[in-house]
Amino acid sequence: MAIDFRLTEEQEAIRELAHNFAANEMRPNASYYDEHEETPWDIMRKAHELGIGPSGEFPTQYGGGGLDRVTALLLQEELSWGDAGIAVSIMASGLAGTGILAMGTEEQKKKYIGMLCDPKDMKLAALALTEPNSGSDSLSLETTATKVDGGYLLNGTKQFCTNGGIADIHVVFANRDRSLGPAGVAAFIVEKGTKGFSMGKKEHKLGVRASHTAQLLLEDCFVPDENCLGYDKEGNQTGPGAVGAMLTLEATRPMVAAGALGIARAAFEFARDYSLQRNQFGKPIAKNQAIAFKLADMATEIDAARLLIWRAGWMAENAIPFEHGEGSMAKLYAGDTAMRVTVDAVQILGGYGFIKDYPVERFMRDAKIYQIWEGTAEIQRLVISRYVLGERKRSTQTSSPVVGASAS
Repeated sequence: MAIDFRLTEEQEAIRELAHNFAANEMRPNASYYDEHEETPWDIMRKAHELGIGPSGEFPTQYGGGGLDRVTALLLQEELSWGDAGIAVSIMASGLAGTGILAMGTEEQKKKYIGMLCDPKDMKLAALALTEPNSGSDSLSLETTATKVDGGYLLNGTKQFCTNGGIADIHVVFANRDRSLGPAGVAAFIVEKGTKGFSMGKKEHKLGVRASHTAQLLLEDCFVPDENCLGYDKEGNQTGPGAVGAMLTLEATRPMVAAGALGIARAAFEFARDYSLQRNQFGKPIAKNQAIAFKLADMATEIDAARLLIWRAGWMAENAIPFEHGEGSMAKLYAGDTAMRVTVDAVQILGGYGFIKDYPVERFMRDAKIYQIWEGTAEIQRLVISRYVLGERKRSTQTSSPVVGASAS
């Protein structure tokens, strides 16, 4: 048969490496970083040195590990099993890096992707797309890029930026020409310390609290022509542009789904083990059908989510378009599964599930964001329904062709 779900020896080795790292470095520290909302710099550096981060998936010609998409998904699942917030901190640079790969010139890729892949010096990247008034309608941007001699002046505010302000480079989306609609949107690389660029409010979140999320402020921020992605000095488009790049970024949705899967698996495993140890009425609560059936549903949904994720990853690896919303299906189902499974895990633990002595309440808080970022569950259903109803081609010509693509 052409279909084979067995992993290669290399994939098994990488999964084991990531699992051991998650078990030994992430889990023992997860509660601390969740409680204090600190960036786990030491853990991030250790992961970077081991190559278990976004650099692993970047192309080898720029210094990356060249991992295939399914292997990258395995890595994401294991790290998120360790702790979702720390996993986001480790992996978040990948989204901005994907944008650079999609839009950048060869010189830009060599410089900035190479920077992110340097094994001796960890650098962070952030993608700045979302704005206070622009969320699911991700290209209705108010941030402007005004052409001046030698570059652009950027003005505006970016919201909910993972790594925002602490990253070494930021991929910032802004409007070059509002009259052109989405075609007028471009992306710019803004380096940390650039005049007119600053971090605004750091957000205090319900979950994934080890991950830094902040507002970005751009006030007459000058960006040179060579830092504009996909356009030359004369303003002529040289790459896919922001719209084309955001369509490319749809392939990152399975990675977000794999993060949700890791949380769901962690919650299921903890609830299962607890139910075998917790005795009530003279027997383990796992022997009660009410608990056993919950566990059966949890296990089934986790496996179903993984199959959707692996399919989408395989399609992306083989350059097969998501012609039926496969990326959105994986993200939608995995996000909803993570929420259902973690809520059930809290229920199985009862009162113990509601206190911080046990990790399932953290799993539940972490899971919620996976129904929101990189396109809400409602947006994923919108995308899928357009495929189902045969409207997808028509919808890509609307004023917001990449609705719900925001994941900054």
